[in-house]
Amino acid sequence: MIRVVIAEDQQMLRGAFASLLKFESDIEVVAEVPDGKQAWEAVQRLQPDVCVLDIEMPYASGLEVAEQIREAHLPCKIMIVTTFARPGYLQKAIDAQVDGYLLKDEPIDYLIEAIRRVMKGERVISTDLAAALFMKEENPLSEREIEMLRLTKEGMTTSEISRKLFLTKGTVRNYLSSAIQKLEAESRQQAVNIAEEKGWL
Repeated sequence: MIRVVIAEDQQMLRGAFASLLKFESDIEVVAEVPDGKQAWEAVQRLQPDVCVLDIEMPYASGLEVAEQIREAHLPCKIMIVTTFARPGYLQKAIDAQVDGYLLKDEPIDYLIEAIRRVMKGERVISTDLAAALFMKEENPLSEREIEMLRLTKEGMTTSEISRKLFLTKGTVRNYLSSAIQKLEAESRQQAVNIAEEKGWL
């Protein structure tokens, strides 16, 4: 019997997944949870064979939970389900060594078969997602520019970044301005969002 934990913040979708999996004689849904915190608790408590994680959930994303599972060296197989065919997300999922990465609009039979395949040691990625990975753009940002955007994402001002990195405010502004130009963004925050979506932060 393949024991599965489902973590999905949309109640209707979570219920639909669980109901359909319960029809399978070799799959048992041991927990259905609405957020990343409860997902991590359920994985630790129940030691499932497979954890099906949504990417965007309250408290912790599916990718953060995947990283926690890997860091704890738990044997649980990890499957990410998402509505987003974003190369950045896929790259992060691969870095976290997930076993499956599927789009939510795949047929339920594909999800069920994917659960069985990852249990056999295979890696399963939706075709559209694999195509997105091959279309991955080269990161135009320098290490310094990435660092500036990371600190901006954390809510730091130009003055705070300048004090932290022992740089003048003008130098910090120049790096940020360069990053904004390279990403064809209109503001720091938009530059942060673009870089994050592409997996460069």
